[in-house]
Amino acid sequence: MPNTNGHGPKRAILYARVSTDEQARSGYSLAQQIEALRAYAAREGYEVLEEVQDAGQSGASLERPGMDRVRDLVAAGGVSVVLAQDRDRFSREPAYTYLLRREFEEHECELRSLNDRGDGSPEGELTDGILDQLAKYERAKIAERSRRGKLRKAREGKMIPASTPNYGFGYNGARDNYVVDEANMCVVRRIFRMVGAEGDSLNSVKRTFDREGVPTPRGSRYWGNTFIQRVITDDVYRSHAFEEVKTMVSPEVASRLDPDKSYGVWWFNRRRRTEKQVSEVGPDGQRRYVRRSTTTQKPKEEWVAIPVPDAGIPREWVDHAREAISNNAKFSRAGGRFWELSGLMKCSECGRGMLGNSPPNGSRKKVHHYYRCRTRHLEGTGACSMAKNIRAGEAESVVWSFVTSLLLNPEALREGLDEMVRWELATNHGNPEEEAAIWLDRLTEADHRRANFQDMAAAGLITFDELGAKLGALEETRKTAQRELAALEGRTERLRALKRDRDALVEGYAELMPEALEDLHPEERHRVYNMLRLRVLAFPDGTLEVSGALREGVLVCKESTRRLLSRGTSRVRSRRSSRGRPSAT
Repeated sequence: MPNTNGHGPKRAILYARVSTDEQARSGYSLAQQIEALRAYAAREGYEVLEEVQDAGQSGASLERPGMDRVRDLVAAGGVSVVLAQDRDRFSREPAYTYLLRREFEEHECELRSLNDRGDGSPEGELTDGILDQLAKYERAKIAERSRRGKLRKAREGKMIPASTPNYGFGYNGARDNYVVDEANMCVVRRIFRMVGAEGDSLNSVKRTFDREGVPTPRGSRYWGNTFIQRVITDDVYRSHAFEEVKTMVSPEVASRLDPDKSYGVWWFNRRRRTEKQVSEVGPDGQRRYVRRSTTTQKPKEEWVAIPVPDAGIPREWVDHAREAISNNAKFSRAGGRFWELSGLMKCSECGRGMLGNSPPNGSRKKVHHYYRCRTRHLEGTGACSMAKNIRAGEAESVVWSFVTSLLLNPEALREGLDEMVRWELATNHGNPEEEAAIWLDRLTEADHRRANFQDMAAAGLITFDELGAKLGALEETRKTAQRELAALEGRTERLRALKRDRDALVEGYAELMPEALEDLHPEERHRVYNMLRLRVLAFPDGTLEVSGALREGVLVCKESTRRLLSRGTSRVRSRRSSRGRPSAT
């Protein structure tokens, strides 16, 4: 296209933009912008070459389909002016607007908006630049006021609604808190029962739901392990007693709660999310626009707790489900196989997990599978001295044989597990439920004394300085009681888990015949390993040390296995704990 800038007809491009948020507000539409630009172009005698629109595009970036089209047209030449209704339609960042102006000037094209205040002189450019910075400042102030308003609302115990509520909940009429959606919450409860009470894996839950055709939250065909894991780790489903919630919220919010009820917790201000749009060239050579987002977690002291209705899920289910997935690692599918010791086998030298690896085998069809040190594999031979690769099939066979020997002796297994329950009670000096009742009484007494001291100060019986000292001492007592109650809750859950795992192992697997145990799928074996809290330590000489503990420090069994690969045989030697702890072997 020949350049006719300054001679002949004046050619213009009309540009309109509206962001997603602006689309939701009335009175600022693309059609309204284009209509105003057409009227201006007609009055000024411009020939309109093209009308370019950016719908749902943020002005925080220049990476926009419409803006790229405008820049391409200007670079081709023959464009006198690019018109927009307001200066912030080009960009909300003054620096970007300046770059566009300088880029267009190289092609003898002017960047102009209907609300320009300057006349193109240095003084006019200064005026426009100041106005741009003032507009940017005002937008920042609006954003800050919006943020502070949301934070104040959250501290008042009111939710800031998202596009969709947590699965199993719906919004109340005011959209400032949840109500339980029983139709979906029954699915959530089933997730926690399967993982927290029955010991199923995330993948087992997914396969069960897919097979039964349970509807997914977004209406897709298949469930995702990531979504199930997010459900398990979200505090909105975890039951919190009133006393626990009271420490998280303001006194005003606590006064509106029922002391006899439990609540879930929805967290506000937990994450910071930044998003930008970039353009890239696809495999077909066409430019496409993608949004890149980054999410970072804020410090916990900045989170704001909002009590929501209790989901009706036993707390021990939630805690045990979280513990069950706490050591989850993404299973390697190297070699097209399930690595049943994934996440369980550790390197004795560096402590990191052993990685499933199926190296190329040249022209031979047979593929060998190994567990090898993750540190050495990813960071090089100098990063860890564990040079030994453990043959996967042999290691898995030896470990399962050892576990099978335990399961085939249910009486000894139950006796050992019962002994561990007694050992847990003896080690921690008594019944945690009885101790919890004592600390709850102390907490109640502290609250009662606090009220008495405040009444005495109001009556003038003690000074406010004396009141402050007494309340400070009481607050220390309260904190001590809360710490002890939290520790006792952990001990109580450990005991529950010991009993639950004992029953599941003895009644669920120990009654199976040897042939049935041998035929268990690798994923089912992995489930048994998790119930036993199995750990496998690999040594540079090929020795595997197998230990199983239902809780840290409580030994079930310990055995070392050396694979004599050169002879194709194995030698097993048993080792018991030398610390006087109970053993099931």
